[in-house]
Amino acid sequence: MQNSETRLNKFIATNYGVSRREADDLIASGVVLVNGEVASIGARVKADDTVTVSGHDILTQDLIYLALHKPIGYVCSRKAQGDAPTIYELLPKKYQNLKSVGRLDKDSSGLILLTNDGDFAFQMTHPKFAKIKNYTVELDRELAPLHQQMISDFGVQLPDGNSKLGLVRVGESRKKWDVTISEGRNRQIRRTFEALGYKVITLHRYKFGAYELSGLQAGEFTEVRKAN
Repeated sequence: MQNSETRLNKFIATNYGVSRREADDLIASGVVLVNGEVASIGARVKADDTVTVSGHDILTQDLIYLALHKPIGYVCSRKAQGDAPTIYELLPKKYQNLKSVGRLDKDSSGLILLTNDGDFAFQMTHPKFAKIKNYTVELDRELAPLHQQMISDFGVQLPDGNSKLGLVRVGESRKKWDVTISEGRNRQIRRTFEALGYKVITLHRYKFGAYELSGLQAGEFTEVRKAN
């Protein structure tokens, strides 16, 4: 630990790859021990304390933040889904323990962040932080002006709630759009257009909060700094 003393939930979040809320849940369940004693919510730990979760020692580790350009056809899970490879096949062994910050579906491409910092992942994905994500989207046919207004001004009702997207036309065609969104529901952009009778042909994320692809080619990755 860098400091002489720190909150236990922060230490677990930082070094176990979970959010502080998830760390508190682990503490409350009784599986966290500090120096062999069951820990309590609000506990603090020192540099020489031994912390275990479900019998596994939690060691201080360097925090890593990775930006990856996910190609089409790859899934963001650790296990392959059918014949589809996972993004972890694109990474060397030293990055295999990182967790993806949100996901892109198999048919989408673009920026994926990976980290072992649970707090960072929580702050990037929880709706209350409203991190803006930017995409370029191509539809199978031109988007009617009325439907554009519905999506951007009023939103489209989906089974899991209303979906409102920011839309800016790309070029002269009404098939290509720059889409902004601060939520992260499963396949939300695709489902929003599908609800109005359109099919998304390509979906590419080029920005997530303060992070951009910055010239990374499909399948390439680079370590990045934690943004403020």
